[in-house]
Amino acid sequence: MSVHVMSLLPASRPLTRLTQAQVDAILKKHEMFRNARLGGARAVFSFCDMTGLVLPGRDLAHADLVGVCLRGANLSGTVLDCATMFAADLRQANLEHSSLVKVDLRGACLRGAILTGANLFDADLRDGSLAETDRTGAFKILAADQDRPAEVAGADLSGANLTNARLSGAMAIHTDFSDAIMTGCKLIRANLRGANLSGATLEHADLSGADMRGANLRNAVLTGATMTMTETYGADTTGMLTDRPAGHSLSDLTAPLAELLRLHMLFVGSAGAEGKVLDLTGFDMRTGPSLARFCLTTLRAPLSTFYGLDLTGVQLQVAQLGGADLRTCTICEGDLRGADLHEAKLNNADLSRARLQPLVIDARRSIHTRLDGATLRYANFTGANLRGVNFRDADLSHAILTDADLKDADFSGARLYNARVERRALVVANLTGALGVRLL
Repeated sequence: MSVHVMSLLPASRPLTRLTQAQVDAILKKHEMFRNARLGGARAVFSFCDMTGLVLPGRDLAHADLVGVCLRGANLSGTVLDCATMFAADLRQANLEHSSLVKVDLRGACLRGAILTGANLFDADLRDGSLAETDRTGAFKILAADQDRPAEVAGADLSGANLTNARLSGAMAIHTDFSDAIMTGCKLIRANLRGANLSGATLEHADLSGADMRGANLRNAVLTGATMTMTETYGADTTGMLTDRPAGHSLSDLTAPLAELLRLHMLFVGSAGAEGKVLDLTGFDMRTGPSLARFCLTTLRAPLSTFYGLDLTGVQLQVAQLGGADLRTCTICEGDLRGADLHEAKLNNADLSRARLQPLVIDARRSIHTRLDGATLRYANFTGANLRGVNFRDADLSHAILTDADLKDADFSGARLYNARVERRALVVANLTGALGVRLL
């Protein structure tokens, strides 16, 4: 009986160079195939050279891209769901806001690629090597002109959705994962030395044996994460949120939370004649119940942690929430008129259709909502009333402000890099010194 042994030396595999016109013709048939139209055919770009081609917004879902070279190609907004991109060369490619759901990127090289805001839900970026048999039946590893398999070193994955993605064994040195959603991500034995994971959500991620020396983990969320044998020497863990209490425990309250909530609503309903104002200053509310639809008007909760809580339709008029952590909270349709949220963290929070306009006391007096100095990266303000809101020096990078009312809102010194906002909405706002404004 003979046994075939894989060759230790890689064999070269020539790539077929395609022109833009050739690729467009193939994609036209692929799109017909995707729409079940007569004459359509699945796109096969296996071992093709498509360096520098322009394919923004095209449909490449389920396409065969094994060993393809897309160096420097423009794939922004492209749909690559369930595509086979095993050992693909994507160095310096632009995949900004592209959809790569369940894509096979094993052994791919993403060095220097731009994947800002991309959706890599359940994507596979583990190690992998291409091999084929020669005429004698022996296996040979194929070289695809890559530095090393499963490499994402230097790639920009800021704000990307990597939920349940598999990056075990991946080389991700100095990769930018800032504000990325990495819930349930598999990063076993991944090399993340010097990586930027600031603000990243790594809930229930598996980081067993990962090398995170010198990584930036400022304000990262690692609740429920597995970190067996994880190396974090020299990592910046300032503000990192884990399973440990982030402030006072609810057990430290003077009475059960339910009773204190009852007294607070009694206080509000009686205009202060009965009950008592709820003071949650510095408390960790993550173990508490949903506060959706609750009346929390005049609540005192500066520096408290509400991370991930459901606050749908909550009433927080003139509430004191300065410096509070409200990241990923659902606050859609909430009433925050006159609330003080200066320097609060609201990354990835859902504030769609929320009311943040001034709270009118009488004909002469009103209280404006404060979000000055707040971190609002990737926050959703779709359809929100933001009239007169103080956004001075706030970070609204990648925030969604479509259909929002911005009349008299103050964005002085605010950062609006890649924020989605219409021109007609901003003409009535104060943009003195605002940075990165891009009008739609």
